[in-house]
Amino acid sequence: MEEVEWTRRPKPEELRVGLISWAGSYLTFEAYKNTVTATAKGLGRRQTWEILVSNEHDAQAVVRLRGLQGLYLLCEADGSLCYGRPRTSHHGCFLLRFHRNGKWTLQCIISGRYLESDGEDVFCNSRVLSAYHMWTPRPALHVHVILYSPVNHCYARADPTMGRVWVDAPVPCLEECGFLLHFQDGCYHLETSAHFFLSHLDRLVPQPSTQTAFHMQVRPGGLVALSDGEGGMLYPQGSRLLLGLGSNPHRGEEWFILQRCPTWVSLRSKTRKFLSIIYDVEVRAASEHITPMSLFQFECDDESPALQLRAANGRYLAQRHHRTVVANGHPMEADTFFRVHWNCGRIILQSPSGRFLGIIDNGLLMANATVPGPREEFGIRLANRPFLVLRGRYGYVGTSSEHDLMKCNMDQPDCIHLLPCCQGIYHFQAQGGAFWSITSFGTFRPWGKFALNFCIELHGSNLLTVLAPNGFYMRSDRSGTLLADSEEITKDCIWEF
Repeated sequence: MEEVEWTRRPKPEELRVGLISWAGSYLTFEAYKNTVTATAKGLGRRQTWEILVSNEHDAQAVVRLRGLQGLYLLCEADGSLCYGRPRTSHHGCFLLRFHRNGKWTLQCIISGRYLESDGEDVFCNSRVLSAYHMWTPRPALHVHVILYSPVNHCYARADPTMGRVWVDAPVPCLEECGFLLHFQDGCYHLETSAHFFLSHLDRLVPQPSTQTAFHMQVRPGGLVALSDGEGGMLYPQGSRLLLGLGSNPHRGEEWFILQRCPTWVSLRSKTRKFLSIIYDVEVRAASEHITPMSLFQFECDDESPALQLRAANGRYLAQRHHRTVVANGHPMEADTFFRVHWNCGRIILQSPSGRFLGIIDNGLLMANATVPGPREEFGIRLANRPFLVLRGRYGYVGTSSEHDLMKCNMDQPDCIHLLPCCQGIYHFQAQGGAFWSITSFGTFRPWGKFALNFCIELHGSNLLTVLAPNGFYMRSDRSGTLLADSEEITKDCIWEF
């Protein structure tokens, strides 16, 4: 397998940022006024901007800023800002400069004036650069991420036994490749899947502190670099590629591509054996234990029920001659797309020919059945997710010191630890070790004594729904309270994880 196969073009959501003014507030689109302000204290949909680059060179680029509603940030002749569609080729274009302290400045191409804020309003008045023109970019990506080194063609991997982070994983299928990127007081803290934090001493420590705080430089395209703010950059070092602070990176070693943590799953047949890759491409229900060859990356278009399963050999499952299914498919090949059907947390896969995938007597995976039966149902389990971090339409799921109910509009999330029960069914455990409990009103508290059953179904590469113990789907509510009261799957029931 060539390692380059695991690289890909950044997805649109990996190019989005929030822009924080000198006053700590976010550049915000105000829908009811069709204007732009800088008053919001958190990063939401109206504070998220996609950076569209038309020309980039070294420490600057010509860009447009587009909101999630599809309209652009526009500077008018009088210095005011509005939100709409460009009227000319240069209307809405800014010269974006990257400063060594990680800040950005945006200079209107037409007028030469800088984007600035007085703490509330936003405008372009001055051609003389000052601190009021500095903006801090914050990636709007979900906080559960992986870090890919384009120089070394490997992913960062936490090693809790050694207390270190190495950049040596060619395939990001392990839970140790996932990190939580916490933003606090203008700095970032990198938390491992085992809940340790990377420190300035190149070691993992149990608690966040000033020694785990890193400054981040952000470039369009998902590129980031982390530093200690005193000249030290974080990059792979030595023959084992230890991730640590240093002052002499070569060939851009300090730059990583920040991506959403991918979803890897295991599939189990009726005989309780895991689907595994045998002899390079053959797919069988052969193993009673999970191995790297039993893991598949779950790739599903958010707008379509079509699913692709990518094996650890870098290839996709595909239906071939005589209805056999093997792992030698390519990304855009039609035979690699399967239709997904869910049944109480179990998964049924339908091939492009219309037949359903199942296990025959010798253990081979075949597309034989015209009607699905027990042999065509597979238990599915998240393989690289010991916990969930859920983000809905109004923010992350978490707790607040001001409320005793679980909230769904938080800027900082809580981890929901997953205790697998049967296939597709999990117990939700709060950070303190207690279980999630549900009230008669369909609200949740994080201090229950007894484990309850939650059914998870995947609806995209990083999207899922949760069927709560009361038989209703869990949803986000505009009030900020997490609820389980929906009989059908609506947009409020879809969670990014």
